[in-house]
Amino acid sequence: METKWLEDFVSLAETRSFSRSAQLRHVTQPAFSRRIQALEAWAGTDLVDRSSYPTRLTPAGETFHAQAIDIIGALQTTRNLMRSHRPADQDMIEFAVPHTLAFAFFPHWVMDLKRDFGALKSRLIALNVHDAVLRLAEGSCDLLIAYHHPAQPLQLSAERYEMLTLGHESLRAYAKAGPDGQPLFRLPARANEGLPFLAYAAGAYLGQMVDLIIKQAVQAGTVMAPLDAIYETDMAEGLKAMALEGHGLAFLPASSVRKELHTRSLVPAAPAGSFELTMEVRIYRERAEVARHVKPGVQALWQHLAAAATR
Repeated sequence: METKWLEDFVSLAETRSFSRSAQLRHVTQPAFSRRIQALEAWAGTDLVDRSSYPTRLTPAGETFHAQAIDIIGALQTTRNLMRSHRPADQDMIEFAVPHTLAFAFFPHWVMDLKRDFGALKSRLIALNVHDAVLRLAEGSCDLLIAYHHPAQPLQLSAERYEMLTLGHESLRAYAKAGPDGQPLFRLPARANEGLPFLAYAAGAYLGQMVDLIIKQAVQAGTVMAPLDAIYETDMAEGLKAMALEGHGLAFLPASSVRKELHTRSLVPAAPAGSFELTMEVRIYRERAEVARHVKPGVQALWQHLAAAATR
């Protein structure tokens, strides 16, 4: 049994809606339903009455609900107690960062930060977007860095969390350059052309952004054949490695292909201004007045970033 199943169940008991709880827990509704079913399999009985709307708990579910709240509270108390035994870590700032930003953005950002803010101790926790957001929601990190786009915002309450914009990132199509310096594959793909496509796995945040790019292109009147996904992965670095070998076309954040564009081992695979979008890079934290853990170093860093954002 996983502790996140308990948190899912408590959320469902509060919202009485699978779709709303899935949104709040930053997971797709089918995945959320599977986790509730896994919890019921572990408990050995139905906890949710699925024949009613709004969703209700069964009598067993009502009993389990109270126990789940106690268990989650006890685990949080234990975590806080353990943290109190780690005074040496009070100057360590813990960042939860999605994989792509961890590889491409974070190292350059920290280097620039050191020049203006000074040295800092940091611990990077690289995760998928869903789990990175959960780290912040659970109080398991100090700061979250993530992409933001109005079409796919993170579901974080403005009453509990505050954010700053660190910069902007473009997402574009790239492909390996041929002997003539031109991309081996290019957009838009015409009906009589086979275009091998290196895709993000279902549910990946950047995959949702790629879907939006394609949708906007079609709405603008671009006629193209469906992309033929020959490879999938959650990570942009994995797509870049396949693109460098000439396997197909991939949509990648600009920060992840700086070196490859300089050496022209990868080149844009669509005309400038088409098949691309811009995302914000944001940093989030719990508001100081409701924060479960307040580190002086985190507070100083946030004040520095907030001052820089106003300049």
